[in-house]
Formats: sequence, C-alpha cells, structure tokens
Amino acid sequence: MNISLPEALKSFVDLQVDERGYGTSSEYVRELIRRDQDRQRLRALMLEGLETPGSTAADESYFAGLREKVRRAAA
Repeated sequence: MNISLPEALKSFVDLQVDERGYGTSSEYVRELIRRDQDRQRLRALMLEGLETPGSTAADESYFAGLREKVRRAAA
C-alpha cells in the first residue's frame, strides 16, 4: 500500500519518526492505525455498557462487598 501525502504532512510524519524513535514512517503509521483500532474497540464497549441496564449501585457498600470477596479469595 502506498500513501501520498502533501509536503506539510510528510514533514510532520518525518519529524514524528525522528523525535519518537520510529525506524520508518511505516512503523509510525502502523502505530497510529493500532491506536485507532483500540479507540474504536473501547468506544464500542462503552456504548455497549451504556445500553446495559445497571444492576447494582456502585456505592460504598458495593465496594466494601468487592473488598470482602477479594479478602476471602486471598485467604
């Protein structure tokens, strides 16, 4: 795959490669794509969570119960 960039963007990519320690511009672009994939997955999970009705209020007693479960599991 070849990507054409205007000179200003090419200069920006070259600067990022130099300053951030990437070996090539391809490594930099791959990292950007991976980060975008991660953001999209996180967004999908967050939207899924918003559609799921909450079953328990996350109050002090909820967290106290979680701590107790961890204590019992560790014992």
